[in-house]
Amino acid sequence: MVMVRISDDALAIACGADAVADAFARAGVTVERVSSWGMQWLEPLVEIDGKGFGPATADDVAAILDGSSPLGIGVIAEHPFIAKQQRLTFARAGKTRPTELADYEATGGWKGLARAREIGAEATVEEVVASGLRGRGGAGFPTGIKWRTVAAAVADQKYIVCNADEGDSATFADRMLMEGDPYCLIEGMAIAGLATGATKGYIYVRSEYPHAIAKLEEAIRRSAHLVAPFMLEVRVGAGAYVCGEETSLLNSLEGKRGEVRAKPPIPALVGLFGKPTIVNNVLSLAAVPYILAEGAKAYADYGMGRSRGTMPIQLAGNIKHGGLYETAFGITLGQLVNEIGGGTDDGSPVKAAQVGGPLGAYLHPDQFDIPFDYEAYAAVDALIGHGGITVFGEGADMAGMARFAMEFCAAESCGKCTPCRIGSVRGKELIDRIMARVPRQRDTLEGLPQMHNAPTAPRSLEDEIVLLEDLCETMKFGSLCALGGFTPYPVMSALKHWPEDFGARQSLPEAAE
Repeated sequence: MVMVRISDDALAIACGADAVADAFARAGVTVERVSSWGMQWLEPLVEIDGKGFGPATADDVAAILDGSSPLGIGVIAEHPFIAKQQRLTFARAGKTRPTELADYEATGGWKGLARAREIGAEATVEEVVASGLRGRGGAGFPTGIKWRTVAAAVADQKYIVCNADEGDSATFADRMLMEGDPYCLIEGMAIAGLATGATKGYIYVRSEYPHAIAKLEEAIRRSAHLVAPFMLEVRVGAGAYVCGEETSLLNSLEGKRGEVRAKPPIPALVGLFGKPTIVNNVLSLAAVPYILAEGAKAYADYGMGRSRGTMPIQLAGNIKHGGLYETAFGITLGQLVNEIGGGTDDGSPVKAAQVGGPLGAYLHPDQFDIPFDYEAYAAVDALIGHGGITVFGEGADMAGMARFAMEFCAAESCGKCTPCRIGSVRGKELIDRIMARVPRQRDTLEGLPQMHNAPTAPRSLEDEIVLLEDLCETMKFGSLCALGGFTPYPVMSALKHWPEDFGARQSLPEAAE
């Protein structure tokens, strides 16, 4: 009997996977819905006896079944995009039914939790420390050190909070993990609870992920007896980008305004409801079952320098082969964009790649030899962040992209601190003036009566750019959290590498007196 496997991932569904599955069912074929392989340019991807066909439509079903379809890509596991990966966190991607406990157990599920129970809490924490696992949400803080802090804290209640508020552009690994392998996240959180003495966990998911929410809730119900006495609950966020910052997320969980908290105290000591709390990203927690099951050394053997293990990298934007590519740290951006991603989708030369979401720096092709490593990126004022890469072709307007960074920050700021709240608005206005080649006029903000101490002389384009640089410096070092602190990264990198997009060699007209 023919068995067809088609992903029920949200992206596959958006591309028409349900219609393709229904067409196969009408043809009398058994259809099994599985997780996504992550080759998103081929979705909907149909798998029969290990061989793939895609992107498929309902009209392609007959040809696929009779062997005449031109959509075949051969054995999926042997496709270069898959075969070259080092999949630890996404080892089950494309292979298992997301909420079937039997599938999870048959592929090594719960081995990590079993070992954690065997070696005890303290040894479990030290195993995570030894693995070198760092936070995959952006900051890159050592996960084991955070766990050790919470484990040592004395309290009548502790919490594990999973930050699944994935809001960066070009990021979808959290969503894919929650939709495709929810038990992996549940197991990781249960191990964290055992290690630190926490008995309650919350998964904070953005409301834009309905498929992930439904699968998590079903998986939590099915596995409750396996992770007890640890208890889990899904909480749905309203879609505020700033709630990706851990203290804003905690405020939201408590039913408060999603607003950044000043530190100290740190959440590891005074977190959710004032109790010691671990706040880890989805990918951080999902890496833990492998570490416990295979040992810290097996995980630490991957990577380079202080960046150990693997990173699920997400390729998006103007790129030919967009999708999820998990590999060890150390790969270069050039390999990811040009070799694995296939260059731009429209065939134009690559102009820039933004790594780390909307607050990440724009990297010039001259920098594409930099290894994918936290310290290497920090050295050039760039971020790895959540591992999202957005590719831009030669037609991209980098001044416009810099403006978008300021506009995005202005829209998403929680308003707690002045550099972020006001600086982003002024930054957008500044870039607007630079792009329009219009100098500051007397009737703008600085011309108001209460601003009588402000300079009244016209500013040249060069003066405006110097002011923008000064503003970015203030935001970078004066903002309370990474939202305002990282917004200057895309602005300054765009200004540095593509000054011609800002008209840096042109002059502004004289201002009207």
